[in-house]
Amino acid sequence: MPLTLHPREHDLGGFVVRRLLPHAKQRSVGPFVFFDHIGPAVLVDGTFVDVRPHPHIGLATVTYLWEGAMTHRDSLGSVVDIRPGDVNWMTAGRGIVHSERTPAALRGAPMSFHGLQTWVALPREHEDAEPAFAHHPAATLPVLDGDGVRLCIVAGHGFGERSPVAVLGDTLYVAIDLAEGAELCLPAEHAERAIYPVEGSLILDETVPLETGAMHVLEPGTLPLLRAVGGPARAMLLGGAPLDGPRHVWWNFVASSRERIEQAKADWAAQRFGAVPGESEFIPLPDH
Repeated sequence: MPLTLHPREHDLGGFVVRRLLPHAKQRSVGPFVFFDHIGPAVLVDGTFVDVRPHPHIGLATVTYLWEGAMTHRDSLGSVVDIRPGDVNWMTAGRGIVHSERTPAALRGAPMSFHGLQTWVALPREHEDAEPAFAHHPAATLPVLDGDGVRLCIVAGHGFGERSPVAVLGDTLYVAIDLAEGAELCLPAEHAERAIYPVEGSLILDETVPLETGAMHVLEPGTLPLLRAVGGPARAMLLGGAPLDGPRHVWWNFVASSRERIEQAKADWAAQRFGAVPGESEFIPLPDH
């Protein structure tokens, strides 16, 4: 039986964010140490996404949308709008600052918004790598279609295909869409795997219903059969190789040592991180 992780929900004033990782029962799945499901929501009456400039170290942020758009800006000078099906992969390494906001051109009318924000911990040897940013349009990602199953290989590799996203460790991140009654066998090529049902009803191995909005960590080495029942369904499959040691997660920082976290805190407080061009807002360190 899979291990089921229930989310913590946060109302951000117009839309809800469900946090699945880190979880008390499971701190990570493969390299994924943070998993937020945003929406679905319709942003109206002056409600926008306005994530002010903030720092990261030791991780890669991964943004994937089904609806809406966001403008990404970072301290490298990157400026890009992400739209449904695209991938934004930002490698923080030794340190980067970025903001994410509703595009200015979309602020005059209601906008549907739905997506995932995840963090992948970098391998220890790459924790202090040079920061980098890559945008991958939807059309560049491998897609497998057939028998009511559509698979998009968002990052890493799976089902015989590999994403062009440059990952630094063994990674599994696949968007799954199933027509009613369609089936998919989940391969065992990755040591750690979890399935996250996003919409619709799914069952595992014909008998195990999977709760939508909860994460289900699969047993290693198994070949479970996923089926959509009662209508179409959508899910994300994530995982990869286990982390090469424990990680400390504090605010927006991920590191294999507490000393590195403390250094990042001091650097941010002293404003030694780079700035996002054209943005001057500063978020103080949290109290906890």
